[in-house]
Amino acid sequence: MVTVGILTMSDKGARGEREDLSGREIERMIKELPAEVKAYEVIPDEVDVIKAKLIEYADIGYDLILTTGGTGVTPRDVTPEATKAVIERELPGMAEAMRAESLKKTPNAMISRAVCGIRKCSLIINLPGSPRAVRENLAVVMPALNHTIEKIKGSPSECATP
Repeated sequence: MVTVGILTMSDKGARGEREDLSGREIERMIKELPAEVKAYEVIPDEVDVIKAKLIEYADIGYDLILTTGGTGVTPRDVTPEATKAVIERELPGMAEAMRAESLKKTPNAMISRAVCGIRKCSLIINLPGSPRAVRENLAVVMPALNHTIEKIKGSPSECATP
């Protein structure tokens, strides 16, 4: 069973002014892995807050950390910067695959700055902020998730477990 942490980056969501449909969409989709959501939070678009949560989830040892929101080009979109600051190895192929598939549906896909990478034994994937974009992007990488997580873990004794 894959252990998962979900982080939604949303200033309004963190203040309780907006329902988080994207995080719930992730939660629904990853059950197919099969996976168990161990943590789910809505946090503000603040680099230091995002970095702290990504580090916390990786230190706990979640296999998969999925973020939604903050991957565009507005001044408050800082998820990629926070992710790059904490990952040890980048997995550009996953982000490229998501952008390539999204580009078939909308030219706006080319402004996605989503990052995918590894911290310790956790796979971190940035997803866009809308439920539809979450569905489309997560569907692209889902077939590779179990294999990727197995490879990242190598020997189970090398990784923390929740």
